[in-house]
Amino acid sequence: MTSIRPRPATITDIAKRAGVSTATVSYVLNDAPGSRIPEGTRTRVRSIADELGYVPHASARSLRKGSSDLVLYVQMDVVHGPLATEFHHHLTLRLRDMGYTLLQYGGERHRGVKAARTWAAMRPSAVIVEHERLTPAGIELLHKADIQVIATGVAAEAAKGTGVSTLTMDDVGVGARAGEHLVGRGYRDLAAVVPRGHVLRRIGGLRLQGFQEAAARAGVGATVRSLDMDWSPESAAEVVRTWLDEGLPEAVFGYNDEFSGLLLGAMRDARVPVPDRTALVGADDLMLCRMLRPRLTSVRLEPQSIEATAQEIVRAVTERTEVHLSPWTPVLVQRET
Repeated sequence: MTSIRPRPATITDIAKRAGVSTATVSYVLNDAPGSRIPEGTRTRVRSIADELGYVPHASARSLRKGSSDLVLYVQMDVVHGPLATEFHHHLTLRLRDMGYTLLQYGGERHRGVKAARTWAAMRPSAVIVEHERLTPAGIELLHKADIQVIATGVAAEAAKGTGVSTLTMDDVGVGARAGEHLVGRGYRDLAAVVPRGHVLRRIGGLRLQGFQEAAARAGVGATVRSLDMDWSPESAAEVVRTWLDEGLPEAVFGYNDEFSGLLLGAMRDARVPVPDRTALVGADDLMLCRMLRPRLTSVRLEPQSIEATAQEIVRAVTERTEVHLSPWTPVLVQRET
């Protein structure tokens, strides 16, 4: 037997049931100012709307207002860690307080115009998306649809004057804090790992850049060597074997806490004392740092005001202007490694 899915209720259905015009229903449900509708009629219309399960259509509401309250966040093609998850949660709450809805969207991997058309079809007021997914033609399409573009993974300096806003994590600064700490403690033979995989490799490259620049700025002759690594115990063991063959570094920046945890385990298996023979620094300051033995020194990304970030995103939408945001400050958390 074929079942027929019920049609969603409309304001026409409410008007017929209440014995009023559709205009009256619209005025009531949208709390239109200046409308002289008796309180009894208002109560009856709202009661029938609740009874019918009426939900206003977002696209229709956007057309009526001339703007959308939707901010579309296009997820990166990686599993989000606790830092990003917590940031998205609090940003969702702050934007909601300001009358906007943050919608996280994933699944398709298109870029350029094809991706821009998909995003524009949702009628958001802004799209937060990785810069690599954007092309000039795609940006132009979004701007013609009056959708503000907020790019991640690109420096503000590279975007200023293009009409594209930025929301960036200071990955160069993360690497720099690790390098400054290790060089400051007297280590000169340094090493770093860079994760394999397209997205993580880009982030790892920025952290490596900051690490190398900090070592060079110190002017003490510190050297940095780097190796690629997968997120697996086997890959960590291979990296440590390479260091044993070539000479163990005095100190290592392990990209993040999870990669550093794998390296710590591999070094313990190889009977490399940490930190007595080789020091180790991670990044992100996860709970894992306090669970490991010895406890892992890490670079924490200290969040700035989420409310201020949300306010700037709304300003980009309402004033149709560029904003350039980097709402985290890299801070070293020294422990035992």
